[in-house]
Amino acid sequence: MSWYVVYTKPNAERNAETHLGRQGFTSYCPHFSRTRRHAGREEKVLRPLFPRYLFVSMDSESSRWRAIRSTIGVSHLVCQGETPLPVPEEVIEAIRSREVGGLIVDGMPPTPQPGEQVRVIDGPLADQIGTLLKLTDSERVVVLMNMMQGEVRVDLPRDAVRACPQ
Repeated sequence: MSWYVVYTKPNAERNAETHLGRQGFTSYCPHFSRTRRHAGREEKVLRPLFPRYLFVSMDSESSRWRAIRSTIGVSHLVCQGETPLPVPEEVIEAIRSREVGGLIVDGMPPTPQPGEQVRVIDGPLADQIGTLLKLTDSERVVVLMNMMQGEVRVDLPRDAVRACPQ
């Protein structure tokens, strides 16, 4: 059994996984969690690590792999000519090694510690520099910023700040 790459129709990764599973194929579509902001609200959404791609495990010699091309949600199987291209097992293992609780950890830099200089990277204060005062909880930080002829304490989402290089 080897892993192969399936190219899906737009936003059809889950649909393709479901229908491949019904045909007896094992598929793998790594996901990560992202915060989406819309209409003043924030929500966590799952996104595929490789949009429009997923992996399928099969034996290309004995499987009915040509059936994959007509599966609901699938555009085509990535091939060299007429032969599906295998993905090295090490690639799948490397992706799976980055999973925590079924989601890919995206390698974000660690949260700066109190007293460190930080740069705001998101929101109306983007590109401003301040000093991290404290971590209020798992989602928020308090930053001391020089603005309006004085120092102002600003409560920000934790992922909106990055440590400034020393």
